Amino acid sequence: MVSGGLRHAANPEAVQILTELLKRNIAILLVAQMVAITATISLVTLGGIVGRLLAPSPALSTLPLSLFVVGTAMATVPAAWLMSSVGRARGFGCGAALGMLGALVSMWAMATESFPLFCLGGLLVGFSAAFSQQYRFAAAESVAEPFAPQAVSVILLGSIVGAILGPEFAVRGESWVDGAPFAGTFMAIAASYVLAGALLLLLRDAVAQTSAPSTRDVRPLRFMVARWVFVVPVLGAAVGQGVMVFVMTAAPLAMHVGDGHPLESAAAVVQAHVLAMYIPSLFTGALIGRFGAVRVMLAGTAIFGVMVVVGFLGREVLHYGVSMVALGVGWNFLFIGGTTLLANAHQPAERFRAQAVNDFSVFGLSAMGSLSAGVVIQFFGWHAVLWASIPPVLVTMVVLVWARQVFSPASTGPR
Repeated sequence: MVSGGLRHAANPEAVQILTELLKRNIAILLVAQMVAITATISLVTLGGIVGRLLAPSPALSTLPLSLFVVGTAMATVPAAWLMSSVGRARGFGCGAALGMLGALVSMWAMATESFPLFCLGGLLVGFSAAFSQQYRFAAAESVAEPFAPQAVSVILLGSIVGAILGPEFAVRGESWVDGAPFAGTFMAIAASYVLAGALLLLLRDAVAQTSAPSTRDVRPLRFMVARWVFVVPVLGAAVGQGVMVFVMTAAPLAMHVGDGHPLESAAAVVQAHVLAMYIPSLFTGALIGRFGAVRVMLAGTAIFGVMVVVGFLGREVLHYGVSMVALGVGWNFLFIGGTTLLANAHQPAERFRAQAVNDFSVFGLSAMGSLSAGVVIQFFGWHAVLWASIPPVLVTMVVLVWARQVFSPASTGPR
């Protein structure tokens, strides 16, 4: 009688959401996301600092991290093609194998003090990241369409564990292998990729394969990408990711090398930044459902503005910390908002093509930001990094204001 009363009293909508989000695929993708972010944050924390020690020129210090982003951009289209051919499970398994190989190469680089090997390791982990960027799309495909924003948010929440483990691996792993600083960090990352790969092979494809869709189901690519309902989400996600990577690549180097703050402080700021990237995922899906994706993305651009203002106010650890937290929250709103809108911008048979174009745009811009960050911070300083981030944010804000006429205010898709 009591249990029947509780079932009757339960909110049916809440029960349905919980049922969708407890599916097997969501759990697997959650763990895989934890591993991917742990590897990424370790590399972000150490990339510029270790690069500065090994690089033949200070201007090349962020090259390993930049090659990580370049690798992600290069592999987005091949990753989408592979998954359209062999399915999500095998494709994601290949991605995890690349990540393991990249971590092992990076460990070898630490043992031999080789800058080229460290660059190669960053590139291989970047290849792996191109596959892990598809986790959010796989999550959206694993639930009923109305629950896609919540599924994407749950997967991104897995990054919270990565945000905690990444800086811990970076700092504590420095002494795990005698005579090879930070080799232990990459050894732990390689082991994590093995675990993730084993789980990902158990993934079930939630959508029928579309490697050979009928021509009537697939529109010409130029038609799909030229429509505002496609341009708006891609622009928002690309600028959000590009600005975030540009600023975050420079921040640890500016803190530790430029301003003399301890490595532990730089790692703590990176950790706070990444937590700020993903903790809002607890409520971003609900905000999108209430206000619409475009308004949430607009809020993200405004929060980027806060990041710039606080960055100009000072260069103490507190200033860096608050600025990087704002950077993380702004990215979350732009990225999840853009991902949600993208789901409504193409036909089901076009999903791999649309996702490949989106991720290539997102990480192509990120690669440009990361490659330029080392040069800007070396020759022009931290304030130049902040100034350079303003124009793309303003352009995105203007486009989003205009896009409110195209998208309905309280929905995730176009009118």
